[in-house]
Amino acid sequence: MALPAAPRSRHLGRTAALVALLLAVIVLAVGLGSVRLAPGEVLGALWRGLSGAELAGNDVIVWQIRLPRVVMGVVVGACLAVCGGAFQGVFRNPLADPYLLGVASGAGLGATVGIVAGWPRGSIPLAALAAALAAVTVTLALAREGRRFPPTRLILAGVVVGSVLSAFTTFLILRGEDRARQVLAYTLGDLGFSGWRDVATVLPYAVLGCGVLIGLGRALDTLQLGDLTARSLGVPVERLRLLVVIAASLATAAAVAYVGIIGFVGLIVPHVVRLAWGANHRVLLPVSALLGGALLVLADLLARTTPLSQVGVVTTLLGGPFFLWLLRRGRDE
Repeated sequence: MALPAAPRSRHLGRTAALVALLLAVIVLAVGLGSVRLAPGEVLGALWRGLSGAELAGNDVIVWQIRLPRVVMGVVVGACLAVCGGAFQGVFRNPLADPYLLGVASGAGLGATVGIVAGWPRGSIPLAALAAALAAVTVTLALAREGRRFPPTRLILAGVVVGSVLSAFTTFLILRGEDRARQVLAYTLGDLGFSGWRDVATVLPYAVLGCGVLIGLGRALDTLQLGDLTARSLGVPVERLRLLVVIAASLATAAAVAYVGIIGFVGLIVPHVVRLAWGANHRVLLPVSALLGGALLVLADLLARTTPLSQVGVVTTLLGGPFFLWLLRRGRDE
């Protein structure tokens, strides 16, 4: 059903404002640091880089140091928000987040193995990615019931796999105490080491995974009516659920492999979008991408300009109180 003219106009206005906010946050984040650049200087540097002009002075700071970090923040924030919204839709559970099926625990274990063993830094994300995908594979195998993947079994299997992998991670941290700080930094998330090569590696996974999820928006809307109703309307429920899990897990695994485990973005952002834009997944998922990108870039800006230092600490401090407010709001309604 088409939205009435007035609500559609409001949604378009809010989306345009969100796009403007994202662009403003990007310019602000690129400009702030040990060397402060005015917005005009940032825009000038961006233009010179895009036009192929020779980079010099502050242009090098913008293009080689700050912009890759900001772009990675946009990609990862968008990825986590879209995957969180898709998981909440496919499981019909408002507490679902991108780490539900063991992605975070797997990535944490893979990174910990690499860090404690002293592997080269470039191999750490690859180990985290492989372990994250392996964790989801194990979760799917444990939850499978014939050709079906019941939501409750998936969630329970994810909890068990995550707990077991977290226990192994803790064991390795205790064995390699001298590298515990590096592991802790990874588990709290860090965009500081992101370069263009990292962005180029993560981007295809993010685009593919989020593109598939956004394309499934109509089917996710139908699924909210219940499995039986969705099947009667021609939705292949089990295939849809498996496809969402694979696409979201692939995108999330790639994101956390390169920047660490960043909490609350995938949980909170879809709730905010539902409050302002409604629960239509064809709108909710793309708008979540915009808001997730803006939120993570802003959180990273606060992390590197305040004593908080880790972006995961900032997202938790912002997301925790907000989620409690959502719970209180729901109880009062």
